[in-house]
Amino acid sequence: MRSLVHVFSHRYQKWIDRWEGELAFRATDRVVRPFEFGLEWTRHWPSAQRLSLNGSNPLAYVLGLNQANIARSDEFFGYESPRQFVLKGDWLEFPSPVATPFPENNAVHALWFPARSANRKAVVLLPHWNSKLPQHNSLCAGLQRLGISVLRLSLPYHDTRMPAGLARADYAVSSNVCRTVDATRQAVIDARACIDWLQRKGFEDFGIIGTSLGSCYAFLASAHDPRIKVNVFNHCSTYFADVVWEGLSTRHVRESLEQAIDLSTLRELWACISPPKYWDLYTQMKKRSKFIYTRYDTTFPVHLSRQVIAGARKRNWDHDVTVLPCGHYTMGEFPFKYVTGYEICSFIKRNL
Repeated sequence: MRSLVHVFSHRYQKWIDRWEGELAFRATDRVVRPFEFGLEWTRHWPSAQRLSLNGSNPLAYVLGLNQANIARSDEFFGYESPRQFVLKGDWLEFPSPVATPFPENNAVHALWFPARSANRKAVVLLPHWNSKLPQHNSLCAGLQRLGISVLRLSLPYHDTRMPAGLARADYAVSSNVCRTVDATRQAVIDARACIDWLQRKGFEDFGIIGTSLGSCYAFLASAHDPRIKVNVFNHCSTYFADVVWEGLSTRHVRESLEQAIDLSTLRELWACISPPKYWDLYTQMKKRSKFIYTRYDTTFPVHLSRQVIAGARKRNWDHDVTVLPCGHYTMGEFPFKYVTGYEICSFIKRNL
């Protein structure tokens, strides 16, 4: 009997892996861009106002900025709340507190799904990397029917925020080290600004849902915002660098990075946007968390997801875990997408 189970499990995994590969490589527009430190993207970071390059090499400088960003992360992920929010039909618009060279990216857009029932519960939803409308809208509509209002945030460099000339959200995650950090900082701050608007509208109970890259953004936002009490991290991992280095969908990014640096160096260059650096901060806030990962994930490798769960248990977080028998991309396919939707909606409904 055990041998039959082993054979079936092996064949099932091979089938999922093949399906994952087919879905992952449907995209043929991935571009290998040159490695850059991108120091020009650090100019508006608070730490850069205190730490001068002063002839030091770029590597040492960016490593120093990371340590300064972590030491004062409340400042790094801090912001001045937008003064003007405009709701046009179902779209909330406001200027991002983080300025970039791209005007289209500086205009934040979030699709609004107000619940019909008059309660004070709302969540901000952060989609996956390279998500496109209407992806995640069905999940938002499901929560809306359950009486939970939802803001679906268009991430930096996504949707209408994508600069001209790009076909993918390459500026969100790329071989430009500091631009990737800056995009992450912007996403976190934009998400917190969404909570500001919800608070102004009279909402009091807040949650956040993040998928894949959005899961990393969601964790960083929640770790720095005590207003966010209920969290769903759909796909979870540890260090930002490890996912990019090991993941199936970021091979083209690694191809450029590994020509200049190794994984241990990249881990330190992206330390300030990596969740483990803020696990202790998150612990202090007594939040409720849901972690979802997949057994055959080749984009967020499963050993990294298990490290997150081990960290949560060690710190006694109030959390639930769901492990699905699929991969990263196949989670978005039948029947797994419906199981995932149920897990997210039921958790939010019970806990918010």
